[in-house]
Amino acid sequence: MYYVDFLAALHEQLRPPTYFEIGVRNGQSLALARCNSIGVDPAFAIRRELHARVSLHRTTSDDYFASPEAFSEFEGRPAAMSFIDGMHLFEFVLRDFVNVERNSAWHSVVVIDDVMPRYVPEAARERVTVAWTGDVYKLWLALADKRPDLCLLPVNTRPTGLLLVLGADPDDDTLAAAVPELIEEYGAEDRPVPDHVLQRVGAVEPQALLDAGVFTFLQQARDSDEPAASGRPRLRRFVADVQPQIAVDWSTVKLPRPPLVPWPERRPGVAKSVERWARRRVRGAIRRA
Repeated sequence: MYYVDFLAALHEQLRPPTYFEIGVRNGQSLALARCNSIGVDPAFAIRRELHARVSLHRTTSDDYFASPEAFSEFEGRPAAMSFIDGMHLFEFVLRDFVNVERNSAWHSVVVIDDVMPRYVPEAARERVTVAWTGDVYKLWLALADKRPDLCLLPVNTRPTGLLLVLGADPDDDTLAAAVPELIEEYGAEDRPVPDHVLQRVGAVEPQALLDAGVFTFLQQARDSDEPAASGRPRLRRFVADVQPQIAVDWSTVKLPRPPLVPWPERRPGVAKSVERWARRRVRGAIRRA
């Protein structure tokens, strides 16, 4: 399933009263919203018809969050759904998540794009491929390590996967206090991409997740104003029960996943040659399968 199709179904099931997006670009994902929405992007160029009350901010996410007017359009309500698809570097997406969580509730859904690079060059901090995830995947690793209280659902969407974060705690300052430490630990530099990220270990099927009732659970909890003290433990139990049942069964996947591609020596003009080389490797693997 393509990620935009999954987002459309998520909007339909969750029915968020408020929606926040970082990385608006041409408005493809923002056009899915049907509620009071905020979009942040320093260079957006909307080419889609928007169907909701939308406040657009032509600025970086860091500058937006530093403004005393941030989230004022929501009139004190949390962001029921957020989509983070801004700058594809770990330190930026880390700060974006920290600030989004501060303005979320336990029943909010935070979606992070581009957490599953298909091959190593896509994950480079310096863009050398047409499709580019950068090192956003490191946020998946950091959250799994530092915030075990959160429910993390990696979703096997095309082309480069999504990470859903459930059970947000706006009062938890673990990540905010550890930003410099996390950047030091996970690196503002290219590092080997773990095999389990490239192979999407633990990823769930998008349609199976939509059918599992997770978002109906959250929508009902939000509408009934269930407190976090009872709601968050119920959510963790619910996700723990359904996650193994909806995990991707790679034995049923007919085409092989893209192979692990070693990072070539950097040199001037490497971008196009790397992309052609990676495409040849993928096509060769498919022919041999």
